Amino acid sequence: MFIFETQIRVRYSETDQMGYVYYGNYAAYYEVARVEMLRTLGTSYKEMEAGRIMMPVLELKCKYIKPALYDELLTIKVSIPAQPSLRIKFNYELFNEKKELINIGETTLVFINMDKNKPCLPPKDFMNRLAPYFEERA
Repeated sequence: MFIFETQIRVRYSETDQMGYVYYGNYAAYYEVARVEMLRTLGTSYKEMEAGRIMMPVLELKCKYIKPALYDELLTIKVSIPAQPSLRIKFNYELFNEKKELINIGETTLVFINMDKNKPCLPPKDFMNRLAPYFEERA
């Protein structure tokens, strides 16, 4: 399993009238965590797209436990629980400044060959970078 953490500060524009993060913004937080995770692996969506592979979201799940508030520094923990194939699953846990779990989520993305507009296997270099995190331990 590959695990990564990043942080994001809640901006005023992301909150609703109650001062809570608007529910639709959690998907954007998940994306920030995914993009930063990919960067730590030495790749990016931009590079994949240049290689004619795109990764649209196939499924999104989100469970709200406690509200995130304006100006809070959130910690987003994202993990890849299983080795990708045609699809890749990401799990998310969001924590507030008190280190309380406030949100959990999951996205499933699919690798698409942009020339054929069909699902495909992930790029080999991406799989090679992930391989050490999924090796069997004796």
